[in-house]
Amino acid sequence: MKQGNFTTWFKSGTPWIWMNGGAVAIAVIMTLGLLAMIAVRGLSHFWPSDVMEAEYTIPGQPSITLIGEVTTREQVPTERLQGAGLPVDPEQSEFMDRELLKVGNRDLNGADFRWIVADWLENERFPEEIVVVERREWGNFYGYIQQVKQNGEVIAEGNEAWTALQPAVDRALEIYSDIHALETGAIGKINAELERIRLRERGLELDNALTPEAEAELAAERKIQNDLYAELEAQLVGLYQEFNRDSVRFRSMDGREVEVNLSKIVRVFQPNAMGTGAKIGHYFSKLWEFVSDEPREANTEGGVFPAIFGTVMMVLLMSIIVTPFGVLAAVYLREYATQGVVTRTIRIAVNNLAGVPSIVYGVFGLGFFIYLLGGNIDQLFFPEALPAPTLGTGGLLWASLTLALLTVPVVIVATEEGLTRIPRSLREGSLALGATKSETLWKVILPMSSPAMMTGLILAVARAAGEVAPLMLVGVVKLAPSLPVNGNYPYLHLDQKFMHLGFHIYDVGFQSPNVEAARPLVYATALLLVGVIAALNFAAVSIRNHLREKYKALEN
Repeated sequence: MKQGNFTTWFKSGTPWIWMNGGAVAIAVIMTLGLLAMIAVRGLSHFWPSDVMEAEYTIPGQPSITLIGEVTTREQVPTERLQGAGLPVDPEQSEFMDRELLKVGNRDLNGADFRWIVADWLENERFPEEIVVVERREWGNFYGYIQQVKQNGEVIAEGNEAWTALQPAVDRALEIYSDIHALETGAIGKINAELERIRLRERGLELDNALTPEAEAELAAERKIQNDLYAELEAQLVGLYQEFNRDSVRFRSMDGREVEVNLSKIVRVFQPNAMGTGAKIGHYFSKLWEFVSDEPREANTEGGVFPAIFGTVMMVLLMSIIVTPFGVLAAVYLREYATQGVVTRTIRIAVNNLAGVPSIVYGVFGLGFFIYLLGGNIDQLFFPEALPAPTLGTGGLLWASLTLALLTVPVVIVATEEGLTRIPRSLREGSLALGATKSETLWKVILPMSSPAMMTGLILAVARAAGEVAPLMLVGVVKLAPSLPVNGNYPYLHLDQKFMHLGFHIYDVGFQSPNVEAARPLVYATALLLVGVIAALNFAAVSIRNHLREKYKALEN
């Protein structure tokens, strides 16, 4: 290329276009690569891997039998293994292969993961008779079925045990569902009603209005609830007796036998005997459990539905709160405020608020919303519940308000920019036709700037849904006893603590006592959080595009 042509090409701006395009392409590739890595590592956790049985012989020690799933394979320097006390010779080999084996049986071995040197494995095999038992406590169990018992009596053993076990497990799971529905449904409503009666009685005491007639009325209501509770309790006792009736006896890899009550079993399967179709069915069953069930085993097993529900609920409440406040502030700054030094200072302050660390908002929410506002509300409106706080503690309402405060600058800036783009001729035309300034604002300006408002809301949702630090101070918990929305009056419990996907990732990844078991759930939950944010944003983007098409003709 000649010097003149190169200079013309450079001045035309083409190099900058290519550089920007390349930067965008790299960013897209990195983002897709990151999502692909998270998806592979997270979603592969639910696939029923084959279970290996082999002899493991450490030089100079007797051979032992190991049963488990190979979860990780890697090469490590031989010197590192030697430093760990293993009898290896760095001069023979610079690197050696090692595998992370999920051996389960934590109640017997103390840990359900074990690193092994692959070269010391012998006679690797995959017997179809090996069973994997997912338990409500102590994680997975790997071994062989010995006997199935009913009321302490053996009803099947040997080859017939597997056939008898599946119906017994299905029966136990049905009873568990009935117990859970009874405890969280009918009994939960009775407990909530008894608490309301107690609070009414306490309120009358504080007002010196607890007359004998009122006491008798409250006692009659309490008796009705207690009678209902006694009936349900008898039903619950019968269900628990049926629930704890059956058990199964297993043999572990070291020959020890363990008897497990079927009430402790979530799922039992033989992965080595499963075909591709059965494994696919099992995979989607586990995936559905992950998004629809409650967590268990310190959040390292089970599902994350309460966290999904809490995240979506908080974002929706935050959106309902932040949108009107942000829009009203932007309308005032653009349409009514005198454009002077004070207004420019306010705009600078709003822009700077967007850069304040989120933990600062959390501290503000804790001090202002919870301690000051919530504490005073408890004193004024809920004195009968004191000293137990109602709104004077972290909850869904204060978390939503804190995040609304955090994201309101984004909505203000986006809305004000949308108001700025409305042609002046439309304002003048509306006023010329006899409309007042407020009518022009509500019927012309705001509808046409609604796409910009939705843009601000999209940005607010994207930031709020992933925030964790402020929520740790204003209402999020590791495990919530119930959902913020249930069948108990007043149905929507804004004072209740809740779970959040972002905090769930932090808790599982950094606070879990079982790091190896928690790692794949961190990836799966992160992918789910990205999916939830994408779904919320997609809904908002669809609404914005509809509004943009609706008012495009007027803008032109």
